Amino acid sequence: MAELRSPEQIDGSPDQLKRVMGPGLLLLFIIGDILGTGIYALTGTVAKEVGGAVWLPFLLAFVVAVMTAFAYLELVTKYPHAGGAAVYTNRAFKNGFFTFMVAFTVTASGITSSATASRAFAENFMKGFGLGDQAGLVTLIAVGFIALVMAVNLWGVGESVKANIVLTVIELSGLLLVIFVGFLAMVNGKADFSRTLVFETPHDKGMFLAVSAATSVAFFAMVGFEDSVNMAEETKNPSQIFPKIMLTGLGITGVIYVLVSLTAVAIVPVGELTQTGATPLLTVVQMGAPGLPFGAIFPFISMFAVANTALINMLMASRLLYGMAKQGILPPVFGAIMKSRQTPWFSIVFTSVLAAVLITFVGQVSQLGGTTALLLLGVFTITNVAVLVLRKDTVEHDHFTAPTWIPIVAGLCTFYLVGPWTGRPLEQFQIALVLLGIGAVLGVITYVINKMIRHQPVEISHVEYLGGDGPRN
Repeated sequence: MAELRSPEQIDGSPDQLKRVMGPGLLLLFIIGDILGTGIYALTGTVAKEVGGAVWLPFLLAFVVAVMTAFAYLELVTKYPHAGGAAVYTNRAFKNGFFTFMVAFTVTASGITSSATASRAFAENFMKGFGLGDQAGLVTLIAVGFIALVMAVNLWGVGESVKANIVLTVIELSGLLLVIFVGFLAMVNGKADFSRTLVFETPHDKGMFLAVSAATSVAFFAMVGFEDSVNMAEETKNPSQIFPKIMLTGLGITGVIYVLVSLTAVAIVPVGELTQTGATPLLTVVQMGAPGLPFGAIFPFISMFAVANTALINMLMASRLLYGMAKQGILPPVFGAIMKSRQTPWFSIVFTSVLAAVLITFVGQVSQLGGTTALLLLGVFTITNVAVLVLRKDTVEHDHFTAPTWIPIVAGLCTFYLVGPWTGRPLEQFQIALVLLGIGAVLGVITYVINKMIRHQPVEISHVEYLGGDGPRN
């Protein structure tokens, strides 16, 4: 019988990434990835579907995310190199075009997530500086912000774990402030928690359908946990640490989200909360503590939180396109590098233009955020299947193994939340299909060029180029 070895023993070669992340640092990294635009901008949108029971879709989204996390835990401890959904798809199904489409879906989700964050940034900017609520000006500011993000990415910006800690503290402080305001309002008799038990559904939707639609949107608030798999190779003893810390991080964010959503409904009547656009929590803070300066600073906390979302996701999307070009599965121009800054300029401009088009012609945060959730739920469905397919692939070291029923149930749940039967607006499917159609056309063009003109094989030989896993909140 072969001796079981740890990933550290197997991957001890000098070209491996240095393992520097312990439990505390990893926990902050995971929490920071999940917190952000979803809860800051979409609480009112969820309330439109279920009324005062806004906490329920966030709770259900949390449960689905935890079950899906079990699949990622098995995969990341089994293959503890920086990886992602496309990497696992390629391992499981060994189909180049399918792998390409999964990678492009992740890219598209990063673009829609950044567009969502940019709209939220613009609305908070307007509120923070008292500029009113003119729709045209919101769009102009959002497009200007994406242009600024593009300039920063062209200049070149690197991520660091220490910077992630600072951003996490800022994002977390805003949500804890909302919970604190809820406590003050309760003490002063300004909170009505009986509203949290009142279910209201629009039009003729039944409770099950309304909760399904709301959960499919609320899931956007839970994305980001899957991105932590890219830190596996920098984590000490990932097979032991990752399962406990990822589930702990998800648990902490789940509790925060439920408390924030309960506070929002208890302080702000549902009718008003649904009219707050991308600034629902600002309204909560203003109404819950009118005599304190919290309302004046909260827009800027929100701006900081969502700005980080946009910057990191545009960085991820452009690097994924660059990686696909280096693999020869996208036209070579996507691999073009700005010599002075060593950044993939064409991929950055391409993703920024797509984001600006979405901001201009789609606009609504609810539709952009919903499309992000739609795209990622599709990716998660594939990942839940992939983990079962890869059970036949054995490795030499011990790793976490999820109970078989969990990825099965998780895959069924994510597949259900993808479908039109949830009541998801058809516009979200249209946006997703257009983006994926762009990817498919680019893929086919590249295939024809490689096959008929260059006479080169079309294959993915370095799947690590496709390691980016998904947007962060």
